[in-house]
Amino acid sequence: MSGTTGISKQGEQTIHDFIHALTTNEDLNPKTLKEYASDLKHFIGWFETSGDQEDEVIFRIEEVTTPTLTRYREATQKVMELKPATINRRLITLKRFFEWALLESKIRRDPAKPVKLLPEEKVSPRQMTDKEEAALIAAAEHGGSIRDQTIIIVMLHTGLRTMEVCDLALEDIQIGKHDGQLTVRSGKRNKQREVPLNATCRAALEKYLTVLPSDSPYLFPSEKTGDRLTERALRHAIQKYMKSAQLEGLSAHDLRHRFGYVMAANTPLHRLAQIMGHDRLDTTMNYVKTTRSDLQSEVEKTALQ
Repeated sequence: MSGTTGISKQGEQTIHDFIHALTTNEDLNPKTLKEYASDLKHFIGWFETSGDQEDEVIFRIEEVTTPTLTRYREATQKVMELKPATINRRLITLKRFFEWALLESKIRRDPAKPVKLLPEEKVSPRQMTDKEEAALIAAAEHGGSIRDQTIIIVMLHTGLRTMEVCDLALEDIQIGKHDGQLTVRSGKRNKQREVPLNATCRAALEKYLTVLPSDSPYLFPSEKTGDRLTERALRHAIQKYMKSAQLEGLSAHDLRHRFGYVMAANTPLHRLAQIMGHDRLDTTMNYVKTTRSDLQSEVEKTALQ
């Protein structure tokens, strides 16, 4: 018998059990849990309706095989014409689901393990131009505090993530006469790294440090509470200056991308990866790949006038 959601009651119960296990054992936000439930429901709905059988098909975990999953992948690609990113997200959900089912002894082997994801075309992040960078800095200088001005300079010249900026403490900054560095203690996967500071960044920080209270627990504290500046507040502040500068299609993370693009022009990739805290060089490679607009301009050169 079918449930009220368009799939069998057994299918509904399976989804409920899986989501309950995730909720109990892992710290996932409601949106993620909702996506897992939606992806699993999509597969179960396909499983129960894709056959030619006249009799009603009821979802049973043990009846799903690797060929079943490859047929589902093909159907999402060729029949439903879903984007590779959407298909891969659903396949990743299924891989996680069957891992759970195996651990719970609901199945004897994992049918999803051999199933490969679809290749996705990776496009380099949007490049902030020299003019856009200048406009952003000018907007902060015109209507922003010295803290915000310094944050923007630091992000543009170090490539730090928003979380890393918010976690910086006064003792993380060392400035010498001709050099300087900052220490990132809260990098991705809690990896610590040291980032050199150029003359522009050193000058901005030296000016800012003259107004920062010496007992401040953070380098860039909240101007309201004096406590840690949240990433949300930081992103909101930068977006405010971008709006003032009439910049569209950019976010706080694009300041990190800007640093990556500028540095990649003259810096060996392994050194840039170390500075930016990348685990893999192929992530750093994104900054030397051409963007869609670059490719478009190249093919336009062959157009008949």
